[in-house]
Amino acid sequence: MHDEMFFDTSILVYAFDSSERDKHEVALGLVQDIMANRGKGIVSGQVLAELYNVLTEHVSDPLSGDEVGAIISDFIDASSWIKLDYRTATVKRAANGSAKHGVKIWDALIAETMKENEIDTIVTENEKDFRKIPGIKIINPFTPGK
Repeated sequence: MHDEMFFDTSILVYAFDSSERDKHEVALGLVQDIMANRGKGIVSGQVLAELYNVLTEHVSDPLSGDEVGAIISDFIDASSWIKLDYRTATVKRAANGSAKHGVKIWDALIAETMKENEIDTIVTENEKDFRKIPGIKIINPFTPGK
C-alpha cells in the first residue's frame, strides 16, 4: 500500500460542505476521482465516524443523519476506497504518541493506523499537527502548487 494516500476527515468534510466554495471544489474533485476509480483512497472507521459527526453537527448547514449515512455507505461500498480499522494496541500507541508529540489523540490514532498499514502519506489541511509526527508525509490540496 505504498502508493495510496490516506484522507483526513477535513478533506471529506469539505467535499460535502460547500460553505467554503474553493475548498469544496478541490475536495469534491479528489473524492469524485477516487469514486470513479481514478486512483485509490484510504479512510479509517474513525474518519468515517468523524465525518458523520462534523456533517451532522458542526457545519453551517448540517446534513441529516440519513444523508450522511448514505454518504458513509457510499465510501464503505466503493471498491476504490480502502477501509481500515484499528485495534486496542493501536490506541495504546496513539495515546503514547499523543503525549510524546503534543497532538490530539485523534490525529495520533490516524497516524498509528497509517503506520500499521505501511501508509506514509496523508491528504489533509492539518499540516501543523501531522508535521509533529515522524514518518508522515503531508499533501495539503489547498496549498498553491499542490
